[in-house]
Amino acid sequence: MHVALIQDLLKGPLPPGSTLLVEYDPTSTWYQASLCIAAEWLRTGGVVSYHVSAQPPENIRSQLTQMGLDVEKLEATEKLRVFDWYTATLGRKSNERYAFYSLKAADLSVLFSKYMMANPGSGAPSYDAIAPQPSPDWLRILDDVSCLARFNEEKSWVEFVRTRIIPIGSLWKSIGIGGIMRGIHSDWAYKNLEAASDSVIDFKLDETGDEATNLIRIRNMRLVGFDSKWHALMTRDNLEVAFQR
Repeated sequence: MHVALIQDLLKGPLPPGSTLLVEYDPTSTWYQASLCIAAEWLRTGGVVSYHVSAQPPENIRSQLTQMGLDVEKLEATEKLRVFDWYTATLGRKSNERYAFYSLKAADLSVLFSKYMMANPGSGAPSYDAIAPQPSPDWLRILDDVSCLARFNEEKSWVEFVRTRIIPIGSLWKSIGIGGIMRGIHSDWAYKNLEAASDSVIDFKLDETGDEATNLIRIRNMRLVGFDSKWHALMTRDNLEVAFQR
């Protein structure tokens, strides 16, 4: 399996079970890049759970379709699961097959605990926390962890991420990527999430020149060597994000 953009900056394979924290500027290309990462993973035969809180789920499907994927088939075969967090941020009930109806840390914690402890075949709902077996083919992406701050005290949502979302990766040997918006949380929150993650990756928009430039760098990566330099990104006509050459 290949993690687009990120894997290209590593000097070895990304270990299964890794948790990657992306800190991004809101005007950066992170959202498009996250879909590019999902699309490339799907093309190589992997399974993706994409948790979307920053935009409606249909936007995700539309953009993946523009990238050349047969989204309807991928969802029908359970290769792609789009989890709707977005509708809950509006205070409405989702019509999606996979959705969270409360973003309160206490509610989510109970839900994730139940699924983490469930045995395969137990009849529990097939959310992405429950894979049929530990699977390196599974990729989990949450586009905007920061959405939890709207509904919870800081310590509550940070502890939920640290003790529920992040451990799922090592439990199921799957790779997890979570985006958090830069500059809106306390230093305590960022430091705690950085300490709990296997890697910290930055996306930013550089506006110092005549033309704004999107950039990516790996700030830290455990267990494998990496290129720590900033690299410029471009967005192609089909919305895929690639390195500027």
